[in-house]
Amino acid sequence: MKARITVTLKNGVLDPQGKAIEHALSGLGFDGVGQVRQGKVFDIELAETDKAKAEADLKAMCDKLLANTVIENYAVEIA
Repeated sequence: MKARITVTLKNGVLDPQGKAIEHALSGLGFDGVGQVRQGKVFDIELAETDKAKAEADLKAMCDKLLANTVIENYAVEIA
């Protein structure tokens, strides 16, 4: 089973990397770019065949390691 986890900063949390990307895009001539927020994507393959168990395991992985839930949100997609 394959899954994709997307981790992004919560609204209101400062994103200095996003700001640097926004500035760099402007410097490269890409005018009209608004706010840029950066995040992380994890593609994970699991041996689990039970979708509900896999989703629970993936959420536990996020809560324990992959996301800092104080300042980040995450979304789990199972393919």
